[in-house]
Amino acid sequence: MHRAVDLTPAGHPRLPLLLKNLGLMLLDRSISAGCLWGLKKAIAHYMSAATCGYGPPSIRLQSARLWAGLTYKYDPDSPQTLTAFDTAIQLMSLIASLGHTVQHRHTLLQDVSDLPGKAAAAGCSLGRADKALEWLEQGRCLVWTQLSNLRTQLAGLPTHNEGLAQRVLDVSRQLENAGSRQESHIDMSESEKISAEDEARAHLELAAEWNELLNTVRSTIPGFENFLQPSPCSTLLQHLPDTGPIVVISVHEERCDAIALIAGLDEPFHIPLLNFTYKKAKTYSNALSALLVQKELRMRAGEMNMDDEEDTRIGLTGRVARPSVDNPLRDGVVVRNILGALWKEVVKPILDALGFSRLESSSETDFPRIWWCPTGPVSFLPLHAAGIYRGKDSDNILNYAVSSYTPSVAVLADRVKNDRPIDRDVSGLFLTSQPEVPNLPKISGTTKEVRLIHAKVVEHGVRVLNLEGNDVTVDTALEHMERFSSIHLACHASQDQNDPLQSRFRFHDGPLELSTIIRKNLKNADLAFLSACQTSTGKEELSEEVVHLAAGMLAAGYRRVVATMWAIGDKHAPDVATDFYDYLLAQRVEADGSGFDGSKSAYALHHAIQQLRQRLDNSEKSLLAWIPYVHFGF
Repeated sequence: MHRAVDLTPAGHPRLPLLLKNLGLMLLDRSISAGCLWGLKKAIAHYMSAATCGYGPPSIRLQSARLWAGLTYKYDPDSPQTLTAFDTAIQLMSLIASLGHTVQHRHTLLQDVSDLPGKAAAAGCSLGRADKALEWLEQGRCLVWTQLSNLRTQLAGLPTHNEGLAQRVLDVSRQLENAGSRQESHIDMSESEKISAEDEARAHLELAAEWNELLNTVRSTIPGFENFLQPSPCSTLLQHLPDTGPIVVISVHEERCDAIALIAGLDEPFHIPLLNFTYKKAKTYSNALSALLVQKELRMRAGEMNMDDEEDTRIGLTGRVARPSVDNPLRDGVVVRNILGALWKEVVKPILDALGFSRLESSSETDFPRIWWCPTGPVSFLPLHAAGIYRGKDSDNILNYAVSSYTPSVAVLADRVKNDRPIDRDVSGLFLTSQPEVPNLPKISGTTKEVRLIHAKVVEHGVRVLNLEGNDVTVDTALEHMERFSSIHLACHASQDQNDPLQSRFRFHDGPLELSTIIRKNLKNADLAFLSACQTSTGKEELSEEVVHLAAGMLAAGYRRVVATMWAIGDKHAPDVATDFYDYLLAQRVEADGSGFDGSKSAYALHHAIQQLRQRLDNSEKSLLAWIPYVHFGF
């Protein structure tokens, strides 16, 4: 292997692979012999492969992961540790931009999905919460950030310089395909050596052109100064909401941490979560998922009677192992115990560290807001409902703050940075219900829901349009989404977790796909209320990509989205919706004219949920009725 490396010319696209393989060989020997010298040589070869500037980015990424992991494990205080993780995260971003399809990008990302979390854990352990934040931002939500042009990714280039964008794409694909030949460099003939040297020179020229293209993009395209580079923490801190903190929750097998971003502070506020673990997060997530499957809460409830006798078999059944007697997630109290654990181990420690105080619902003081940005398995847990719901110690997050979610800090910061009034000509609300879509369960409650909302909105003189069933087609719905700043979709929805752009809302005449919505120029998009099922449910294997409809609607341009984590029932959905709009309409001022303002939507949802809670008890069934409603965005 040493000879193969020595015989391979500098610049040859297969050199990074040979260096990586040599590093693996030396690592195996050093482990078996306990040889520190071999370990250091292995790390050096991984570093050379990762930073050589040519060869397939996928091979360089594999090398960078090994370089970062070994350096952090055996010499964490080395300056190389931060450099290694920086390199790995940058290559991860590059890999995501090289695929031809969303499915391919997600397949590549699935193989390295643990990298951002590991990097963040290392950053927090080394006292560099700023680097942890940068790495999480650069290594997560890559596909959405490409599509929405919220960060400096390849997908946004054509709108600025189509020729430059095409050349960047062409060169990146050539770099990925380079080195696919499996020739050996040992015992080459003279002509073969010349051919290899020619190939190496050609690849060096390609790599040089790639670097030149990156420099051109970064120096000439406004907003692309950090193209394929991590956004520095200082940039992320420039545009934060002034009504409450953003709290990023990082979970990894090594440690769990919260990173709070607060307007006015010039650095992140690090909160170690000492009583929380990755294993706990997985346990809670798996238990909740199994319960939802058992309770058939994976689609809008339709004609199902949500007032039927409570199923006493509320625990885990079927193929899922039943918890032992001393398991805190025992039968009958799965939801309450998950919420209680999240409260004690995650949410309350964060609120205490940030100085939040309990407020009464009748208080004249506006509740502060808090934006949750969970990662890993915490992405599937209801942080917005964390609390203790029975006994003398009863308390919950709703007594302290109004919760929202954001897929990433950059998504929310972009909304804050570009916040502006909606054009008066399009300010208004478009409503539609789709109660009887062919081959899907009937959901009659959607008709009642939109009619009640429509009547209330008309009373306030707001510009509004309501079209039901086959009165609206997919094409006309898209037209109305351009003509009205806010939308309310009461319908079935389905998420394609392998290709999120094919996720869709089900209309009578066919599917309204997310890809179609994103292609529209929705520059005045404000609020999207998705009164459908599990519109904020992601895919476990791609938790860092936040693959769900709510995130997709943010990528399409909507500033705020109301969505659901699981099925909502026809009994409660109309009440939640009408209470929600009652609150928004009560906040209107004369200057609004006939327009519709969704900027208070987080408070409106908080109000609507509190109203629903007053009509319910704290049983498992009742908790499952109100917890699924979530707010995303500004």
